[in-house]
Amino acid sequence: MLFDLGILVVCYVVAAVRIWHLTAFSSFASFISMRVKVLNILLFLGLFYSSHVIFSGFGLYRSRRFGDRKQEAVDLLKATAVAALVLGVAAAIFRVRMVTPAFIVVFWAMSSLILILCRLLMREFLAWVRTHGRNLRHVLIVGTNPRALEFARIIDNRPELGYQLIGFADEEWTENREFGTSGKSIVTDLEHFSDFLREHIVDEVAIALPMKSFYSQAARIVAVCQEQGVIVRVLTSIFDLQKGWVNNRRLDGTAVATFSPTLAEGWPTVCKRLLDIFVSSLLLIVLAPIFLIVAILIKLDSTGSAFFVQDRVGLNKRRFRMYKFRTMAGDAEKKQSELECLNEADGPVFKIKNDPRVTRLGRFLRKSSIDELPQVLNVLKGDMSLVGPRPLPIRDYQRFDQDWVRRRFSVRPGITCLWQINGRSSVSFQEWMELDLHYIDHWSFWLDVKVIAKTIPAVLKGVGAT
Repeated sequence: MLFDLGILVVCYVVAAVRIWHLTAFSSFASFISMRVKVLNILLFLGLFYSSHVIFSGFGLYRSRRFGDRKQEAVDLLKATAVAALVLGVAAAIFRVRMVTPAFIVVFWAMSSLILILCRLLMREFLAWVRTHGRNLRHVLIVGTNPRALEFARIIDNRPELGYQLIGFADEEWTENREFGTSGKSIVTDLEHFSDFLREHIVDEVAIALPMKSFYSQAARIVAVCQEQGVIVRVLTSIFDLQKGWVNNRRLDGTAVATFSPTLAEGWPTVCKRLLDIFVSSLLLIVLAPIFLIVAILIKLDSTGSAFFVQDRVGLNKRRFRMYKFRTMAGDAEKKQSELECLNEADGPVFKIKNDPRVTRLGRFLRKSSIDELPQVLNVLKGDMSLVGPRPLPIRDYQRFDQDWVRRRFSVRPGITCLWQINGRSSVSFQEWMELDLHYIDHWSFWLDVKVIAKTIPAVLKGVGAT
């Protein structure tokens, strides 16, 4: 979005240079000597903000993984035409002499051409990235009829889309000869669909069942996906899905409806990631001396590594290595099974207020939350975000007995969250999960800013820290 606005500024300047001889400005010096009023500056900023609103309104910042190049080019032409029209109307109302009809034509032609070329280059870059194994999405197709096989064929023939087919979910039926000769495999039946979903990495589910006879099963699958925070794509428009959660796309002539129960798309999520990168990079530089001092103190206090690295469950159940300062004895994980009987937390998590494995220095690091600082590395890598549901150990995840809580894994885990600023360990497991889902359902960029701001006093007070 910032790049688009930058292109518009460049086109504005080039168009001005191009039409100087058509206006009252006889030389570059006379143009420079023109008085710039505050009203003109505000008008200029307002016009470019309106361009951003127009581009967003035409869906130029939504995910277009399924969209084709022609439609994107058409949308861009429409957006730039409307932006140029708004510019012309504003110039006429406020009597901006520079903006003539010739100026508007040059501005529209240049901005359209450059923006279309840039998006084509971006598509080529993403295609190259995806064909080299990055930016992939794991998709499970529900159904084994010809429509499902056709969708699988499209995915296989379009590696630039970045989809990796896990397999098919359906019942075995002897009359399905076409599927039997396709070389594809059924990875789960419909009865055990939810079990498969909770145990495997699934980014999206595509439903291709015959709705007349399998409507109840399809509706149950959509409910399970919604419960666990998995995106659903339906190959026909048969569900009355929630307003605002559905996007309609076409893929090689096939109509596809997308139901997404996760965070919003567009500039807020871009800002969220930019904030993560900026703050984590800054913290790594500023906190480098503290990292060194704490690491030395940990080594002097007890034997073992200064850092504790553990596998955690992240976005869509992907596992990643989370970093912390070590606060326990070196063999703490081996002793956990012996201390299960002392667990004081409700639900599947493990918490002991006076854990005997915690070192002397470790108690201070936990109370002050200094032990969490190395997680800025995870944020910079993209495994985590500054704000999001706390990442859980694999042991805790495997003990979940209700699927509704798994929707917390539909977003990146974070260093801090609503749970962190509302009591932490003093909050029950049920309340903790409800806070995480409340964050997902009501997320905005400004909510992240508020959570970060409230985290600082919460950490200083040490409320709920164990």
